[in-house]
Amino acid sequence: MDQIRPLIEEFAGQMLGGFARRDQRAKGELYLRGLMLDGKRKSMQPMAERLGVDHQQLQQFVSTSTWDHVEVRRRMAVWAQEFIDPRALVIDDTGFPKDGKDSPGVARMYCGALGKTGNCQIGVSVHAVTDWASAAIDWRLFLPESWDEEKTTDPDTAAGIRRRRARSAIPEQVRHREKWRLALDMLDEVTAEWGLPARPVVADAGYGDATEFRLGLTERGLVYVLAVSPTATAHPAHAVPVTPAYRGNGRPPLPRYPDKPQDLKTLVTDAGRSAGRYVVWRHGSRKSASNPTASMRSRFLALRVRPANRNIPRGADGSLPECWLLAEWPPGEPEPTDYWLSTLPADIALRDLVRLAKIRWRIEHDYRELKNGLGLDHFEGRSWIGWHRHVTLTALAQAICTRLRRTPKAPAQA
Repeated sequence: MDQIRPLIEEFAGQMLGGFARRDQRAKGELYLRGLMLDGKRKSMQPMAERLGVDHQQLQQFVSTSTWDHVEVRRRMAVWAQEFIDPRALVIDDTGFPKDGKDSPGVARMYCGALGKTGNCQIGVSVHAVTDWASAAIDWRLFLPESWDEEKTTDPDTAAGIRRRRARSAIPEQVRHREKWRLALDMLDEVTAEWGLPARPVVADAGYGDATEFRLGLTERGLVYVLAVSPTATAHPAHAVPVTPAYRGNGRPPLPRYPDKPQDLKTLVTDAGRSAGRYVVWRHGSRKSASNPTASMRSRFLALRVRPANRNIPRGADGSLPECWLLAEWPPGEPEPTDYWLSTLPADIALRDLVRLAKIRWRIEHDYRELKNGLGLDHFEGRSWIGWHRHVTLTALAQAICTRLRRTPKAPAQA
């Protein structure tokens, strides 16, 4: 820590430089050091003990001090754009297991950290990603319906929810929004408000299966590579709508596709594994005698399709928009294992399409580092703003680690 402290102070000065008060900047740098020091727990009290300070300093800084965590994120996003030069913006969410019921947004939900339904909070995040690095540049805490009194008609239940919200100081305008809507909100903030260049958006099927999310990206002019379920349906790209003959009674018929759409699994299996090609999308670090280059390699098929859904707007001729269907069909597997829909250009190389589809692996690295090394899920406070400030500072600590790894003269232990 003595060796890298100057870099921490310099980086914290850039990111926290908008603070009006010098003592706030000092406490911010102190909190970052606490997150980066060795130690299993990164909650207030253990960090304060390792730093040799009163934990009330850290508590006050995160929970009640007057500083703008959104401005800190904006500065970090601008830094990530310049330092990392991201190839994509990746959306994901992660669970924060909790024992009690007082943390904001806590409810019984599926939690990936537990691998089952449990008592937890869910955080949705946007990451600026390239093959060698990534940065979590924006966050939202998901608020379940059980935390929104507008979602109930029972007066007693509504009164109880209002009391819970007041204890956590949840702003009045913050209401239950689906995770995919939170993702769109953050993309608006990152691109429209902060001015970052548009990048392809990548996400798992939790977002890709939401037709409204895909349409929202297209409305914003953002291309995407989104994982989807094999049960989603589409027409082949060559399918053409047909207008039935008008018999003179009632409204004239509208053009429609003569055949029903097929599910994505059927479209790919009908094309056959022979239509696929082997693609190496990156080289890992675990080399072996059988794989000396540690290459990530599999068979992929790319087909042009027209996703079918009643919510998707159609053209004047009744046609649905065309996009890519990408499927991974690994050797030895009887059927494809993964599917994506993408609005990347029709002339994109298969390798480039696959690399973007697979770039989500960086998010698993992010969450692992943020949780295991930097205490992302160790926050024990019960305030809405405290949670958002803690995850912002944890992401800032990870950005410092990224910079250290990229600095040629950084200490070996960094």
